[in-house]
Amino acid sequence: MRVPSRSSGHQPGPSVSSPAPARRSPSPGPARAVPAAPPDLDAYRDAVAELLVEVGALADASSTAARQVLLDQRLREPAIAAVLDATSQGFIGARETLLLEMARYQPNERTSASDLTALVRIYLLSRIDVMWWRDTTTFLTDEQVDTHPDLVDLEWLRRRGLLRFRYQEQPTTLLGRGVRAVRRRLRPDATPRTAGVKFRRTRREVVALLNDLARELARATPPATPPLWVTSLVRSAEHQYQLRRLGYAAMVPSGHCLGWAVDLEMAWFARFGVRDTLAEILLARQAAGEINVVDEGQAWHVCLAPGARARLRSAYEAEMGA
Repeated sequence: MRVPSRSSGHQPGPSVSSPAPARRSPSPGPARAVPAAPPDLDAYRDAVAELLVEVGALADASSTAARQVLLDQRLREPAIAAVLDATSQGFIGARETLLLEMARYQPNERTSASDLTALVRIYLLSRIDVMWWRDTTTFLTDEQVDTHPDLVDLEWLRRRGLLRFRYQEQPTTLLGRGVRAVRRRLRPDATPRTAGVKFRRTRREVVALLNDLARELARATPPATPPLWVTSLVRSAEHQYQLRRLGYAAMVPSGHCLGWAVDLEMAWFARFGVRDTLAEILLARQAAGEINVVDEGQAWHVCLAPGARARLRSAYEAEMGA
């Protein structure tokens, strides 16, 4: 059952310059007047859910024009327009990006967007991340991710026993890929069937969030349950576009490229009978306003809310002795 969010909506992120182009007025769409209150995320998620039902009814190829008319009308509704207009792209930029994503959509075995309805859902719900962190600088290159002082190396923390969650890195050599393939043949269900993380770096607050979620999952499940498993962390924009070229539903702009989003394995936990438990934990955190959650099938996309940043930074420093 869907649990609605009680988040207070947008809160400003760190005061740093944004690489996004200047936002244009969405006229003749919603007015650009500064809103008196942050967007209502309860109303936004409800409006998106209603829109998805209508998109699903117009999913066949002959309904392209009808879908565009529908989106033109529904995206202008106040509950949706308020969030889109508060993103770095503004209302028009977000709307045009969605229409372009739909026009270019091709189903394949890699994408988490199994159909057009899933594509629209992933895109619109992930705009909450972009709204929250619109003033945060994007990590443009792999080098920036590897060297940025705001990110910490998870391997350094793992070797010291400071992580309560698991991840695996992508093999970078032919030998490494061969070893991974052999392990999967011998023990096909020992680990999730994911490529692994390209970058093992993330923000300190995200480490604290993941440790917190891992502890909650451990308390709520039988002792033999594996720990929380992370499938993706920070990404560079360079890597995000590479994923798009390979056919993945890698949205732009993305909370991953801002350093505040991760992906968590979900499907693998079904074999241990605890997938629904993990889903309830994540949705409860969303309801409390701490995170934004996007169901992407095998993995769920999770983004930290600005309002939880200070608490989690303090938790990280206390836990790590920093």
